[in-house]
Amino acid sequence: MTCTIESPQDRKKEMMAIHDAMDVLSGKWKIYIISSICHYNKRRFSDILNDVVGISNKMLSKELKELETNKLIKRTVLDTHPVTVQYELTKHGLTLQTIINNLTEWGLAHRNEIIGKAKAPVDSEMTV
Repeated sequence: MTCTIESPQDRKKEMMAIHDAMDVLSGKWKIYIISSICHYNKRRFSDILNDVVGISNKMLSKELKELETNKLIKRTVLDTHPVTVQYELTKHGLTLQTIINNLTEWGLAHRNEIIGKAKAPVDSEMTV
């Protein structure tokens, strides 16, 4: 992968595309919510709440509504007692699966890079 663009017009289009993507996906919780739904295919509200550590009911509800508005998730109300609501990624939302997988892989590699560098001086100091 290269990070070069042939013309300033192409660069402006790229930056606008990144802006659009970040506008939809930005915030503390959206990627976590998408990842939870992506990993399990279909999730109930309480399942997502348990999976996404630290999110409140109110914030999860708000974020789910925004993701639904942006056609990334589908909300289905099941005819059960009590009523069960299930969330799944739309066809459009499923296109984020590669990004989620890449972000996960990068996060694991980054953690190893940071922890590896942090440990190296400590280990060498202890052996001196």
